[in-house]
Amino acid sequence: MPARRTALSAATVFLICALALAGWLLGGRDHKSGDSAAPAGGLGTSPLQNPDGTKPGLAPLTTPEEQKVGRDVIAKVATAAAGPKDGYDRNEFGPAWTDNVDGVPLGHNNCDTRNDLLARDGTAVERKDGSNCVVTAMTIYDPYTGKNVQWTKQQASKIQIDHVMPLSYDWQLGAAKWDKAKRVQIANDPLNLIPADGSQNASKGDSGPASWLPANTAVRCSYAVRFAQVSLKYQLPVTVADKQAMLQQCGG
Repeated sequence: MPARRTALSAATVFLICALALAGWLLGGRDHKSGDSAAPAGGLGTSPLQNPDGTKPGLAPLTTPEEQKVGRDVIAKVATAAAGPKDGYDRNEFGPAWTDNVDGVPLGHNNCDTRNDLLARDGTAVERKDGSNCVVTAMTIYDPYTGKNVQWTKQQASKIQIDHVMPLSYDWQLGAAKWDKAKRVQIANDPLNLIPADGSQNASKGDSGPASWLPANTAVRCSYAVRFAQVSLKYQLPVTVADKQAMLQQCGG
């Protein structure tokens, strides 16, 4: 009887070792690529539970009930034809990522907007020695691709900060008539900012939802709701085509 127990124990150990090796091999491939399909820190926060943009990420809206609430938010958005792009310049919205901004969360906190957003959405955040602000490394879940990204400051462009309502879009839909202070607000408001894959941000340009949506289809309704939240907060209309596209993402 003792010999039999020893044999069973040896078989169990062999099985455990085999499973561990398989897991190491799979995990090793993900680690080397720097990206993984499985989120380490969760899918982020539903836009319906994050009306000021201070919570991390952009979680999918998956249930019919959530999507109905999303459509209700989008339905409140006004529409208008886009005006000319004449006169638009990034500098019209203030210095990039300035901390010198009134009336939005995280303004005047002694840290620039870009680093605020990286810290908001990242996990295992590392900072520059002696700094409470400058992020040098982290793991971040990118909602636009549905992948985890291992990011370092040496690969800064791998994660870029997306303006959900692009600044040029804002300009054409009414921001050209605003005062400078309000333009600085929308450029640095965490509600309008999502750290995302650099190539996704580049492909978006100044497009609205009728022309561009995140590659990750699971988050498209949430993205449309966030676009609507920014529109409503700043009383900026969207084009008719964009509003229709936004409603469609949430089953409308």
